[in-house]
Amino acid sequence: MDWLLDPLAVSFVQRALFAGMLVSILCALVGTWVVLRGMAFLSDAISHGMLPGVAIAYLMSANLMVGAAASAVVMIGGVAWVSRNSSLSEDTGIGLLFVGMLALGVVIVSRARSFAVDLTAFLFGDVLSATYTDLVFLAFAAAFASTVSVVAYRPFVALVFDERKAQTFGFRPRLTHVVLLGLVVLAVVASFRIVGTLLVFGLLVAPSATAYLFGRSIVQSMIIATLLGWSATVIGLVVSWNANTAAGATIAGLAVLQFFVIAAVKSSREASRAKQAERQPIGPTDIARPENRKRFSEEF
Repeated sequence: MDWLLDPLAVSFVQRALFAGMLVSILCALVGTWVVLRGMAFLSDAISHGMLPGVAIAYLMSANLMVGAAASAVVMIGGVAWVSRNSSLSEDTGIGLLFVGMLALGVVIVSRARSFAVDLTAFLFGDVLSATYTDLVFLAFAAAFASTVSVVAYRPFVALVFDERKAQTFGFRPRLTHVVLLGLVVLAVVASFRIVGTLLVFGLLVAPSATAYLFGRSIVQSMIIATLLGWSATVIGLVVSWNANTAAGATIAGLAVLQFFVIAAVKSSREASRAKQAERQPIGPTDIARPENRKRFSEEF
């Protein structure tokens, strides 16, 4: 059991563990709404679109998170402007800003060669370097996301299922969408220091998408997504320590792997149940059932 206990006894691994667990809570809260709303592409674009702001903040010796947040806001504003002032879809605007902001960031970085090492940390994160300040910030971010999710629960639910009905029920879908975008920015900005912009997308979407496969309620999905994020964090840190791999990438990779494993198991079970249903004879009282009408007409 030394392979399991040894890494967890090291102080910086313990901080990384708590940081990963806090990130998992934050990403589960926000990621559940992202998955239900279909905002995965936008979330990925925001995470990449932060690069210009981070690069400028670095060159000006300013706070990197402030630069990241400012860049993310510009990204969202640009997408909204393209969608509002042209006949193009939101996806097209996201794609344009995605490439444009990323290209601008790379151009800025290329002008400062000393930024290369820090760029690697920006893209892939460094969970093992988490500090107590990072933990406090993540705790506040998770608490804030929890509060907003509770206060705006009903508007969020109405928005993700039917925007037109949300308007009918007296909610303000545009304002609700802006609030949800704010939570996405918060999750990405708060997490990129730990797992990087390329990997925060994995923790933001993968556990929530996996939880969605269980078909539970929204609150239960958030809890399941949190537990999946915690398991990916613990296993990822242990594997990283023993296999000498990048901790952040290992955690995010395991989060994605969980989705495919559970999706494959669920698909296998559904196929097995379908075969069992085909073998069972249909009685007169079963013919009226909607699920059996097609099968009855095919057989007779």
